[in-house]
Amino acid sequence: MTEPAARIDFANFPAPEEGILATLFITVRSVARSRDFYSRILGGTIVLDENPCIIRLSNSWILMNPGGPPTPDKPDISVVNYEPGDTTSIFLNLRVADIQACYEAWKEKGAHFVTPPIDREAEIRCYMRDPDGYLIEVGQATGVLHGQLAAKRPEDLPG
Repeated sequence: MTEPAARIDFANFPAPEEGILATLFITVRSVARSRDFYSRILGGTIVLDENPCIIRLSNSWILMNPGGPPTPDKPDISVVNYEPGDTTSIFLNLRVADIQACYEAWKEKGAHFVTPPIDREAEIRCYMRDPDGYLIEVGQATGVLHGQLAAKRPEDLPG
């Protein structure tokens, strides 16, 4: 029995004709669950169902697959599941035109937010987590559009 051919949305496939195009790869425990989150909740377009799953999210692409052992092109590197916790070193940043509308719509669809949007003077922002626990910042530029920058943290000041 042969497997059905994969459905590929070539019009949205991330393959530049020149230069480069950045995509984000995330390791997921369940492709179906993550595909649903990034398409149904965040409104992304499914470009390829899996192996890898590719979702176009506005002007960006998210690729996702389960982890795996080393391969010939990365002989000493295993791709492992993200272990969510109270620290992170990388996260997806979504810039939106209306943060309150996104917050309400995505929360109604089942997104889990860390806090509601908070006005930080330069921007209004909040964070949510995807099904694997990846942190996603959602921000709307406000004060920065008028030269208002975020306050410096004490550890960032000279001396």
